[in-house]
Formats: sequence, C-alpha cells, structure tokens
Amino acid sequence: MSGRQGGRGEVSEPRRARRRYDSALRRERAADTRDRIVAAGAGLLHGFPIWNWRALTVPAVAQRAAVAERTVYRYFPSERDLRDAVMTRLAEEATVDLEGLRLDRVQEVAARILQYVSTFPIAPRTPPDPTVAAANARQREALLTAVRQATTRWPAADRTIAAAVLDVLWSPVSFERLVTEWGIEAQDAITGVSWVIGLIQQALEMGRRPLA
Repeated sequence: MSGRQGGRGEVSEPRRARRRYDSALRRERAADTRDRIVAAGAGLLHGFPIWNWRALTVPAVAQRAAVAERTVYRYFPSERDLRDAVMTRLAEEATVDLEGLRLDRVQEVAARILQYVSTFPIAPRTPPDPTVAAANARQREALLTAVRQATTRWPAADRTIAAAVLDVLWSPVSFERLVTEWGIEAQDAITGVSWVIGLIQQALEMGRRPLA
C-alpha cells in the first residue's frame, strides 16, 4: 500500500513542477511578444514625423513585429490601447518623467523632449498653401528685420533663433492650442502670448543671446 502511494507521489510531483514551469515559460513568452509588438510600433514611428500617428496601425505593427494581427489584438484590444503603450515606450526612450515636475526642471525636460523629437524625420504636417506660405515668409522677414535692429552685432544664427521663437509664439497654431487644448479664454491667451513676447523683447534689449 505504501509503495503504491509512494509511486503516485513520485509521478504527481514532476507533473506539478512541469505545470509551474510551463506557466512561467508562457508568461515569459507572452511578455516577450508584447514587448516585441510595442517595440515594433515605436520603430515604425521612427520612420515618420513624430505626429504622424496615422502610420501606427495594427496591420503595420503586426507586419513589423512578424506576428498575426489577432496576436496584436490579444495584447491590445484596440488601436488606442496599442498607441498608449507605444507612447509610454517613447517617453521611456526620451527618458522623460513628468511625474512631480518642478519649475526648476522645466527647461531641462523641455530640452530633453525636443532633443528626442529631433531624432524623428521633420516634415510639415500639411503642404503649405501658396498664399499662406507667402504670408508666412513676409512675417518671417518682418521679424528678422525687427530683431536685426536691436542686435546688429549678433551672429546671424542668434538673430534667426530669436525671430523664429517670436514667430512660433504669435502663430495662429499656438493661439489655437492655447484656446482649444488648454481651455484658455481667447483674450487671456492673447495676453499670455504678449507677456512672453515682452520677456523676449527685454532679453534682446539686454543683449542676452539665445545661443550664447
């Protein structure tokens, strides 16, 4: 009787161990597959301008990761879930952590974000309309002229940077983002942009070069 019980014990114990091993192996393989899918999504985006999320589709990611589309959906029920995971991966690649951001680190974090963004191809979001492009060119020239008047001894690169930043600040795209994404009243947005432009004007008058 005891021998049979011992025999049963000898058989059942390896089975339990094998089940535990199989379970751990499956989890490891699942984690590897998920990571490969996310890495494929991040790699796919690196071939496009950073805002071109239309390129991040389940079929495209599945093909790059060498898995079936149904496998992608097994880990990410929707394309939004996939994109959220890829966005998290991009933030990790950029070594950017916005948790507990302090004012004295904003400049550093901004530089880190833009340094990472610079690794992506740069291209306009939409082809410029000829009329709009001509108007933008006139604005750029006007700003360069204004900056040049106060910075006659500056290198051309410093004047261009100063004028370009002013151009970004007063652009309709920046104003639209303040109103639509930040929910700021239009007049308050205008006041805020004017405030920052005033600070830049003061820096120019004091001879504080952006690239110095």
